[in-house]
Amino acid sequence: MKITKILSPFLMTASLFLAGVANEAAAQGASNFLPDWVQRSNEIAYRVLESGAKFAPEFAGQTGVTGYDEEIFDLGPNLFERQIQNARDNLEMLQGLLESEEDPRVRQDIEIMIKNAEDNIEATTINYEKVLPYGNLTGLVFAGFSGLLDKQVPAQRQQAALVRLRKYTGREEGYEPLTELAMKRLSERAGVPGLIKPFVGEVQQDLQRAPIMIGGLEQVFKASHVEGYEQDLALLSKQLTEYNEWVRETILPNTRESAALPRELYELQLKNFGVDASPEELIKIGQVAFMNIRNEMIALAPLVAEQHGFDTDDYREVLKRLKKDQIHGEELMQAYRDVIAELDVIMQRENLATVPDEPARVRMATAAETAQVPSAHLDIPRLVGNTGEFPEFIVPKIEQNDDGSWPQSDYAYRAMLWTLTAHEARPGHEMQFTTMLRGGVSTARALFAFNSANVEGWGLYAEAIAKPYMPLDAQLVSLQYRLLRAARIWLDPMLNLGLTSVDEARRVLIEEVVEDELGAQTELDRYTFRSPGQATAYYFGYEKLWALRAMTEMRLKDLFNAGQFHDFILAQGLLPPDVLRSSVEEEFIAPRLGSGG
Repeated sequence: MKITKILSPFLMTASLFLAGVANEAAAQGASNFLPDWVQRSNEIAYRVLESGAKFAPEFAGQTGVTGYDEEIFDLGPNLFERQIQNARDNLEMLQGLLESEEDPRVRQDIEIMIKNAEDNIEATTINYEKVLPYGNLTGLVFAGFSGLLDKQVPAQRQQAALVRLRKYTGREEGYEPLTELAMKRLSERAGVPGLIKPFVGEVQQDLQRAPIMIGGLEQVFKASHVEGYEQDLALLSKQLTEYNEWVRETILPNTRESAALPRELYELQLKNFGVDASPEELIKIGQVAFMNIRNEMIALAPLVAEQHGFDTDDYREVLKRLKKDQIHGEELMQAYRDVIAELDVIMQRENLATVPDEPARVRMATAAETAQVPSAHLDIPRLVGNTGEFPEFIVPKIEQNDDGSWPQSDYAYRAMLWTLTAHEARPGHEMQFTTMLRGGVSTARALFAFNSANVEGWGLYAEAIAKPYMPLDAQLVSLQYRLLRAARIWLDPMLNLGLTSVDEARRVLIEEVVEDELGAQTELDRYTFRSPGQATAYYFGYEKLWALRAMTEMRLKDLFNAGQFHDFILAQGLLPPDVLRSSVEEEFIAPRLGSGG
């Protein structure tokens, strides 16, 4: 899954809109098949989301709000005050509607939206008061254009990119160049004492990757239906290049050397990602899980070694040998498609879940997309107002060497394909979001309840339910992936609270988890500055789901049906764990046990 970070104060609203927005026309047009309560809930959701679309229209358009394709980020003066007032107005409106709403399902959705508004106000305020603004403007501009010019976006809508270009560059009447506005917003609080400076490693990496993404803009436009962009794109590229030089000269010297966060900010990060546990609790959960999973790997490795004829039974060495079985190019993409098809058969045969009618899709990222998101993820289309657009499983680009050979990649060996596909495609994220797209889930449950714990918890759970039916070597890799998630839940808080060093975390990832150098560095970037706290959500959400399943099985006994249970979970959208548990008890368990529950 793509992830967004919170610590970019002047771009806070852009991050919020990456989680999704709604579309009034879509809600009205869906009246033929959506239940009345869903339609009413969606109309309320639209009122909230439409009110905020003006702050980050690029992402509003990508996820469903119409009429904003030509608009650009609001980086005008008093941005924080205007965002907070907008959120408070929405909160007041929602609280008034809750008082008069009688349908319990709509009330539940309004409560989800209220909590979302309260959390956003808290996060925006704390970041404004504590953090010196910094944002990767090049990355956001690239993300906006790559979304608008995506091959699934109709050609007529893509023409808006020409207007957006003129507005970014300041050539449109009444507009100032976006880069100049960004420099003003990044500079205006530089004199406020005590603000946390950006981490030097983040700024350095953004500067290093900026030329790749600027070059990627030209690739995105060339592959689109838009003509006549060349002059304005050249000007925007020049402005972004000059902006990044300004960042190098002005921002980079005023950074902090340590990535560790103050406890208050780190706990805010955890909360925003759906993790309602203390760092100390996470460390304990992760370290115990790490030891247990490693023991399973120690027991399984000799069987895999015997099957492959390896002269070692150490799980680390067995994994290193498996990684040598590399496939690349179109053969790699075909191998991913073959595994997707086999997992569909397994899900049907073993009654794991109802398989969608449409196939899951996978492709390799471009170089610019890989610079933006250097890990495998699901690219999610607009969830509201969707007219047939589909999720795509994206594999990072693997560049061929100059001599024609291929580098060894953790995304290109056979035994790995199964678990990564189960997580990102089926029965993981692709099925999770395809179910929401085709199942009429309310906007509140698809978007406002969105957090990493309920999304990534399902992805890791999906790996686990598919694991018994994978080849033996793929089962060992599946345990390795689970070991990585267990490592995350204790390394992330320890690094952010200064309880361990980056060098020790790198050693654990390379020597114990058997990550390659690139994978280990990507993990460390994630923990320390790309998205502190987010990586803990995988294992945290996974444990919540297994606890819910255990409770359900114990209550239902012989009446429990795994396929029905998984279909029910997917049909609920992205409910928070406590709300999901109530829904399972009232709507799944009670009807099967009779009125007595």
